[in-house]
Amino acid sequence: MAKKVIVLHFEVESQAYQAFSKIRQLHMERKIKGDQMAVVTHTSDGAHMFKVDDFLDFTGGNNTSTGGLIGMLVGVLGGPLAMLLGWFAGGMIGATRDAKEISTAQSIFGQVIEKIGEGETGLILIADEDDNRPLNQLVMHELGGEITRLDFDAVEDEIKSAKVVEEDAKKKASESWKEHHQDSEK
Repeated sequence: MAKKVIVLHFEVESQAYQAFSKIRQLHMERKIKGDQMAVVTHTSDGAHMFKVDDFLDFTGGNNTSTGGLIGMLVGVLGGPLAMLLGWFAGGMIGATRDAKEISTAQSIFGQVIEKIGEGETGLILIADEDDNRPLNQLVMHELGGEITRLDFDAVEDEIKSAKVVEEDAKKKASESWKEHHQDSEK
């Protein structure tokens, strides 16, 4: 059984909420083993922010929507690193790490951004699936949605890498700012 980060996309916003409710039921029936689940909206105001509209921690750990992997993923997707790397503009503006690392991160984060496009609402689920048929039946056949499954460990690693890149970028920007202002004072 492999833990997955599962991104669900629907044509209609209300279907994400319907899936949220029905997946909770699948968990209670022990057809899936969920860790966390969130209804997520990619805002349409041009700011490219992701916000958590509803959240459930199946583990009883009382994680909030900002705690745990979903909160970190949403934070990276809508944070300064996303803009720095041009995930929304379609090209990389600049980076401080290895190009292969950036490419892998763009691939993982890009998949989420592609599936939950600007102005759309989707669902992110972290779960262990012994059998993917219950979720496939619900999402694809009953609700007409799409499913993208990502390896949990790969997503977790990319979030950690993204945080390091973000810190490096902030540090370099701060140093550059100080140098620029020192030069202009002379």
